[in-house]
Amino acid sequence: MTFDSRNLHADNQAFLARRGQDGLCVGGEWRAAASGESFATIDPATGREIGRIARAGAADVDQAVAAARAALPGWSATTPVERARILWKVADLIETHIDALAELETLDQGKPLFVGRWAEIPGAVNQFRFFAGQAMAIEGSTLESSINYQPQGKQVRTWTVREPVGVVAAIVPWNSPLVLTAMKLAPALAAGCTVVLKPAEDTSLTALRLVELMLEAGVPAGVINVVTGFGAETGAVLAAHPGVDKIAFTGSTATGRAVLDAAKTNFKRVTLELGGKSPAIVLPDADLSLAIPGVANAIFFNSGQVCIAGSRLYVHRSVHDQVVEGVAAYARSLKLGHGLAPDTQMGPVVSARHAERVEGYLGRARRDGATMLTGGERTGEAGTFITPTVVTGVRPDMEIVREEVFGPVVVVQPFDEVDEVIASANDSEYGLAASVWTESLSTAHRMTSAIRAGTVWINCHAMYDASLAIGGIKQSGWGRDSGRQALDNYLEWKTVCAVV
Repeated sequence: MTFDSRNLHADNQAFLARRGQDGLCVGGEWRAAASGESFATIDPATGREIGRIARAGAADVDQAVAAARAALPGWSATTPVERARILWKVADLIETHIDALAELETLDQGKPLFVGRWAEIPGAVNQFRFFAGQAMAIEGSTLESSINYQPQGKQVRTWTVREPVGVVAAIVPWNSPLVLTAMKLAPALAAGCTVVLKPAEDTSLTALRLVELMLEAGVPAGVINVVTGFGAETGAVLAAHPGVDKIAFTGSTATGRAVLDAAKTNFKRVTLELGGKSPAIVLPDADLSLAIPGVANAIFFNSGQVCIAGSRLYVHRSVHDQVVEGVAAYARSLKLGHGLAPDTQMGPVVSARHAERVEGYLGRARRDGATMLTGGERTGEAGTFITPTVVTGVRPDMEIVREEVFGPVVVVQPFDEVDEVIASANDSEYGLAASVWTESLSTAHRMTSAIRAGTVWINCHAMYDASLAIGGIKQSGWGRDSGRQALDNYLEWKTVCAVV
């Protein structure tokens, strides 16, 4: 299947025709980069060019930040109910255009169409609806002060209020572009902040379309701005910009460190949702009819390009062979193909560059003595498909066990005792997520308490909705996306003390 814009949804044909190189939104106006430069966005399944995107430079970032700064007083002064009304309208427009958005996401990122249509785009809708409600739930508190030196006949009254942090730089990744963008924009706007959005260079299309819909919904000019370009150029300039008050970043741990360095320029607030090497643990009493497809889907969903993917599989020795063969059979059964093909179950990884990275991990694992029970091959006309891979014969110190591969690759290790597997699960620089598969309530409670991770699932993996906080500990990041906790990322506390 090859890219032909004439075969696309009519909305997407029109979008690609108008938006292309005029893809920067600054102060409500669409325009090309000041330099006139652009870059290609590629269909990862075929390696063919979809179109060209504006390549923003420092001058463009300056103007976008200035527009967000100018819009901040007006937007932060709007009533909560007005912000809620607009966010709900954004959700309605996403839902109205859900088929076109899912198609555009698949074309740009590679994932099977059903993933966007039935999971991720509805997830973006729910983010905007959830935070529409949260906009009207921002509250401070009154305090009974112990200050006892007020003037004669006067009283001290103290209270706290919540105020928007200011201009937010939202820098989002390429693996689930639209829903992860919604996770930044919805709470930021609900809090009264203004935003400069920098999408991933590999997957900017649905972000641009979303900003169009946000303007249509009534988001005022300058409240949402978008600058497209490369991370080392556009993203780095935006992160370091002195006019930015907060950075909300999702991406790799390595890039997260660079974001922290950039934030030092003016002590920006920072939220980081970073990498993971999440364990999935199958106990001997697990319901294997649930656990086997569950742990398989935990790693092969979205071609393994999920920060919370269950990439380390620990299986009790008594059921090890049965589980491993079941996961391998699941892997072999998956139909690989272009994401727009109706029978595709797993698409490519996002780019040939990323496929080469995953291939490198597999080659070094073989060199170090690991066995590929199934998969382990790079294929496809653009070299962007990685066959679903089950790796056995690994040691805890091996690179493929310790580092985030971010592909459809699971490493399997047996265990004998619960204490042993808890120690193995925690033996990681990451702490994003984990899952425990058992029919024992006491074992489940014991393990969820002992495992050091931001989320632990029982008899499931990667289940989220807009009300549930997402984030990790250790080198998996700071702060939380989604849920009520996410709103705190975009609000400051102010204490007021009055003599009356």
